[in-house]
Amino acid sequence: MASSKENKTKHSYANLERTEIELQVRPQTLSAFVGQKDTVDALQAYLKAALLRKEPLDHVLLSGPPGLGKTSLARIIANDSHAGFSQVTAPNIKRPGDLAKILSSLQAHDVLFVDEIHRLPAPAEELLYGAMEDRMLDIAVGDGMVANSIQITLPPFTLIGATTRPGDLTAPLRDRFGIRFHLEFYSEDDLILILERAAGIWKIEHEKIALQEISKRARSTPRVALHLLRRVWDYALSESNNLHEPIHAAAALNAFERMHIDGEGMTKLDRLFLQNIAKHYDGGPVGLKPLSALLAEDITTLEDFVEPYLVRRAFIKRTPRGRMLTQEAYTHLGLKKHKTGDLFEP
Repeated sequence: MASSKENKTKHSYANLERTEIELQVRPQTLSAFVGQKDTVDALQAYLKAALLRKEPLDHVLLSGPPGLGKTSLARIIANDSHAGFSQVTAPNIKRPGDLAKILSSLQAHDVLFVDEIHRLPAPAEELLYGAMEDRMLDIAVGDGMVANSIQITLPPFTLIGATTRPGDLTAPLRDRFGIRFHLEFYSEDDLILILERAAGIWKIEHEKIALQEISKRARSTPRVALHLLRRVWDYALSESNNLHEPIHAAAALNAFERMHIDGEGMTKLDRLFLQNIAKHYDGGPVGLKPLSALLAEDITTLEDFVEPYLVRRAFIKRTPRGRMLTQEAYTHLGLKKHKTGDLFEP
């Protein structure tokens, strides 16, 4: 089991900071958005048609792993529509009245962005059906025999829902979105373009090869790439004591070594995840609950931030009985497996 000291040193992408300085690098228009070409091309057509009709864009559902640009696209849709923008996270909506207050404050053609929409409470979701379809809010007032219903007509608006788990959406809610996009992971070339733009905004001197090293470890995710750029810059500055010294490849590699991030972009938590399956469960199968206990990490972190990348890299595979290591994982960890299941380090 991982010790408390080890847990303090584990590096994870589960809770990346979202500071004001990182908001500076978010693109403001579709033309400045890098990657997701099919989605961007379709949105440009849909937005142009909506503006010509003088109507709000149809309701939009954006799905995909964290950090791929769902929030940025929602803000861009509002900017390119010349519309107001409101944002709320679904878990913060505790009662239908919370959502009703937000909806009733919208102006004509406004954009309402609901993040983690799959976590919307059922009563609030049911209130949303009428708002999305008929632009009506049906609110119950009073209790028992004296209860009655008040209907509020809403102005035309666009709801944008974002989710990392589209399978958790109910069919009635999913079907009310006329436009649906699933965001894909980014290529290294696109990540380098994003990093170059961010480096220019943040005034970070760099060698291009350093950005290439960052993009290789960014797990195909812009948010991770930008986070790594800031941290590599921190380490480089601490070594050089010169704000104008460019980040060299050697400085980037040194930073990754100190952050315990390997050439595959795997963090210490990723490796502990694999090592525990190998050493305690003979390579699996094993469920996430015992792994969560061993690693002292909550299941959501493992399921949403650790496991998807390891599956995509073919280090683990999901089976009906649990997670299992692949041969690629043993090779990467430097472990070999005997037929008996015993492990040894060569």
